[in-house]
Amino acid sequence: MTVVKICGITNVDDARAAMEAGADMLGFIFYPPSPRYVTPERAFEIISVVRRSSFVRFVGVFVNESLEHVRGVMETASLDLAQLHGKESPEFVREFGTRAYKSLQATDLDTARALMANYRAAVDGNMPAFIVDAPPAKLPGGNGIIADWSVAREIAREFPILLAGGLNPENVREAIEMVQPFGVDVSSGVERAPGLKDHAKVREFIERVKR
Repeated sequence: MTVVKICGITNVDDARAAMEAGADMLGFIFYPPSPRYVTPERAFEIISVVRRSSFVRFVGVFVNESLEHVRGVMETASLDLAQLHGKESPEFVREFGTRAYKSLQATDLDTARALMANYRAAVDGNMPAFIVDAPPAKLPGGNGIIADWSVAREIAREFPILLAGGLNPENVREAIEMVQPFGVDVSSGVERAPGLKDHAKVREFIERVKR
């Protein structure tokens, strides 16, 4: 069964709606320029309310932060996993053991293969190992730009990946059929405004994935 991550959670109502719809992972953005940014304290408030009734994993999204900062936020917010969405080194990723996965934002297969080789040892055995997203635009992620599914498919043949980038209820089935990922990640594709989820779209997205 394909895993679903609803990312960019900023409030309890959206977290609860995603969980009730069947989300497997909820993502919180700790990158201040993002319109979906939350403080570690705010994330902890949300997680404290919804964790009691769920087996959902809670993920923090970080961009080029220090090791100490990521560890501190993970502890403060009570996170399960770190999504490292910047230029973090393999050594940095390895510091978190099985509790981290790395973004790969490749525009061609040769670049993707080089990145996979570089990070292979750091993510060995991690579930997921990578999140495959479109190349950075205005923000490192969450821009609603579709990733290259042909490149993502090649990565997914070797590693368990989350597929991100421009997914929505209309295209997610096609994406899954082509890429065969471990899971899918959506943020802007199920929003009514940046940082505010459209609960009907969240339900529709998850239904189409799980169907």
